[in-house]
Amino acid sequence: MPILRRTPFAFRHRLSCAPSFSYHSTASNASKLTIGIRREDPRRIWERRCPISPDAVNELVEKEGVEVLIQDCERRVWSTNEFVKAGARIHPTLSPSHITLGIKETPLDEVLTDPVPAIHETSSQSPQIPRTHLMFSHTVKGQHYNMELLSKFLTSDPSGSGVPPRLIDYELLKGEDGKRTVGFGWYAGVAGALESLCALAHALLDLGVSSPFLYTPRPHTHPSLASILATLRDVVGAQIISHGTPKALGPIVFGVTGTGQVARGVLALLEDLPICYVKVQDLPALVNDPATDLHKIYVVHALPGDYLVRRDGQPYDRTHYYANPHEYTSEFHTRVAPFLTLLLNGAGWAPSYPRLISNDQLTVALERAQQGGLEFLPRASTLSSPFFSTRPASLPAHLPSVTMMSVDILPTALPLESSEHFSQVLLPYLKTLIQSYRIGNNAIVDPEEKKRADALDRATVARDGALVGNHKWLEKPLGVWKDSVRAVSETSDSSDSKSGPPGKHRKKKVLVLGSGMVAGPTVDEICRWGDAELVVASNVFSEAQRLTRMHDNATPVEVDVSDQAKVGSLIEQADAVISLLPVPFHPRVAELCIKHRKHMVTASYISPAMKALHERALSSNVLLLNEIGLDPGIDHCSAISLLNEIRAQKKEVVSFTSFCGGLPAPDVVLENNVPLKYKFSWSPRGVLSAALNGARFKLWNQVEEIPGEIILRDHFPSLPLSDVLKLEGIANRDSLPYAGTYDLGSVDRLRSLVRGTVRYQGFSTLLHSLKRLGLLETENLIHPTYWSDVLRQVIELRLKSSVSDDSASILSALSDLLPGVKDDSMHDLLESLTWFGIVPPNFYPAASSQAINSNTHDFPTLPTKPSAPIDLFATLLAHKLRYLPNERDMVILSHEIVARSPNISPSSPNEPIEEEIHTSTLLTTGTEKQTSMSITVGLPVAFATRVILDGQVTARGVCGPGVEKGVWRGVLDGLASVGLGMKESVKVVRRRGGGGDVERNLVDARMKAEL
Repeated sequence: MPILRRTPFAFRHRLSCAPSFSYHSTASNASKLTIGIRREDPRRIWERRCPISPDAVNELVEKEGVEVLIQDCERRVWSTNEFVKAGARIHPTLSPSHITLGIKETPLDEVLTDPVPAIHETSSQSPQIPRTHLMFSHTVKGQHYNMELLSKFLTSDPSGSGVPPRLIDYELLKGEDGKRTVGFGWYAGVAGALESLCALAHALLDLGVSSPFLYTPRPHTHPSLASILATLRDVVGAQIISHGTPKALGPIVFGVTGTGQVARGVLALLEDLPICYVKVQDLPALVNDPATDLHKIYVVHALPGDYLVRRDGQPYDRTHYYANPHEYTSEFHTRVAPFLTLLLNGAGWAPSYPRLISNDQLTVALERAQQGGLEFLPRASTLSSPFFSTRPASLPAHLPSVTMMSVDILPTALPLESSEHFSQVLLPYLKTLIQSYRIGNNAIVDPEEKKRADALDRATVARDGALVGNHKWLEKPLGVWKDSVRAVSETSDSSDSKSGPPGKHRKKKVLVLGSGMVAGPTVDEICRWGDAELVVASNVFSEAQRLTRMHDNATPVEVDVSDQAKVGSLIEQADAVISLLPVPFHPRVAELCIKHRKHMVTASYISPAMKALHERALSSNVLLLNEIGLDPGIDHCSAISLLNEIRAQKKEVVSFTSFCGGLPAPDVVLENNVPLKYKFSWSPRGVLSAALNGARFKLWNQVEEIPGEIILRDHFPSLPLSDVLKLEGIANRDSLPYAGTYDLGSVDRLRSLVRGTVRYQGFSTLLHSLKRLGLLETENLIHPTYWSDVLRQVIELRLKSSVSDDSASILSALSDLLPGVKDDSMHDLLESLTWFGIVPPNFYPAASSQAINSNTHDFPTLPTKPSAPIDLFATLLAHKLRYLPNERDMVILSHEIVARSPNISPSSPNEPIEEEIHTSTLLTTGTEKQTSMSITVGLPVAFATRVILDGQVTARGVCGPGVEKGVWRGVLDGLASVGLGMKESVKVVRRRGGGGDVERNLVDARMKAEL
């Protein structure tokens, strides 16, 4: 099998930390003009593009006489060695560079703003001259999230001796005709079309239809564009020509909008398929004609005049439209969209212009649609998860979800060709910029070079510390950003804001208490924010150091939480506090937060002690936000979001079922036959204790209670949450209070309300047997000399009599304690007891070699004092069922909500009734660096803290995520931004008596349990 060699730690450290090394110095005089090629932000894992090629570097070095520096990067499309061979030198920070080139925004802590020594060729009388940065800065439209980046190029101190750098944005490089001359648009169109065809294939497969588009190559999986086009033509196109498209779909119609480079790239890509161009007015006849040839793909290039309508009835006029966009409306949803299988949208949009299609118009389009779905954009997706389904709140349940592909860095999926093209068109501008440094713009006489110099001036956003020309309007969004920073800083000492120079704002200070497993993702996310400083406080200083050493804006602090004075001092200096300490410590931290009037966030349930602080927190204007993890946390946020969408459609919720759990990835336990099919990333005590709790829930109009003694026996043996994984469920404590949590109304009005835990099939049966043997005993104590003594001593507690230390006696005692256990279950039990090593050697001759080998080695140290069996067993499980290197975990969260039109109910149990089954699901696995459990607990805490710091949450007191939309929406949007969005779907069913898929499955399980 293929093996992926992990990156050595030292190598990862070098890549991550290079920009922070102390290389930021230059010689007093530079002999050559120097160009630096920046490594792209390591957090942009898919960004492999480079602004200039090795060939261009060689030309610059050999013909232009400049020095080229490059930051080392193993992800770049060309290797660092290729640039070295071309004449470049490796440099960790590019600090000597006069001109710095990158693709995307420079990370804030890597922006070099100090001037550099003048080159000997220049006529400048100053010993220092400003730098120039070229990038796609994403600032020129006033993007709030990049105003801090823009501020790096500005200064409000005219007497300052330093000269701020010049910022040139590639997006603004245009010819005299106003068209962009440097960009990746054509490649965005090509890559976007390929990813969209893949998205279409998956969307159709969800509908039960296989199509030739399943063979579409994803762009990053081929070494060149030529090989991609060959596959598209010779495999996908050939399939369509020979076999046609599925009859169930009718004619496949692709709609293309836009007239720029993106649209041109889309149309160029489609030329390798058997396409036939059609006009907008021909669409109804084409789609409705049963004789339409299905061995072609029909393409309609919809131009603005095809769907934009003037309100006064006059025909579309391009000049008039751009001068008066408010006088136009879009009829795309009636003229084009209903007939499309796939929309490839290459048209631009600005807030003052009519949308191509709105949420409300989407409903009309899908009502009239003959097939397929539209791509509708609520957010950007990533190349890791390029497409997803969504449902606007206004979309009726009987209409299909919308499948979207909205990757915002599409050209990087074709890094070689897009970088070669970009280098070719950028190089002339770069040569002109070099001349500008050497002789100044005024001395340039060549007409073509003069045009490029003028274009570079027009593309300059900031120079000499000020906004330039048409970009002075950016003062307004900059002011908004400054105001938001100032608002967060209001809680700081007033002297902080007065003593610093104008334009300098104190960063947001976040305190994280605790350094356990979930802290890593929290720390990493907060340190990504350019406007935050983080303190990680822990009683294990080495752990705090480990979490912070890769981040320049994070500081480790050693503190004992019992040292109230020191903890209070840290809280007093923070703007927000995150407590990742064990649950009993949260109220103590919360009291200090109330004292110092600081907001606090934690992932834990609201305990009685925490709830008692509500009034005091209100009086101090403090928010104590709890239950912001996975369960509780993401489960609440996603459920509230989906329920709000259903209520917006005026539907009545009749059933709510939700299951969540952390599991090992399938390959970890299923291939290795691990007992319980489970592993632990932290103390097993909580999992074992949960097996002692009873449960209460409502199922099919009956309130049911399962005592703790049989909670594992009466599990739900087959949860239909996955087509691949064999899962079971265990009811969780008391589900009924969640009718209030989720605003579901009276429990009496609900048919079902169940919350539970997900496990692999076999977990509950085995743990129930182990429980019956006494391994979960909490009161009585045992003191084994060896681990092989544990089972015998536990049995003696249960039987209240001694048992001989031989296999036959122990097996006989097992039969007494477990009458009626089936043979296969008994085999699993004996195999597991052998594997755990708590029985004598040779106890079960039929055990597998793996179980026997585990029995003979790899044990933790036994406690020196008598212990409860549950604590001994937890110690053993923590050791023998720990995650090993390279093993990943997995998180599953799934809601099923059944809704219907109000005031509709069956008059008899067998009467068919129409209902909507809504599902919302998250399934994710861990990464090389973090477990999925730590990610799904740690990230929500960080995202919630972000919206609190941004002033988006007005609630105060002790609250959960449902307190207001700012919290749960902020958490869900943050998760979606990192590829962890919930996948939602809905279907309409008509069944006797109604019922959801999971709901009916649970009913069947309970009926069998009662037999």
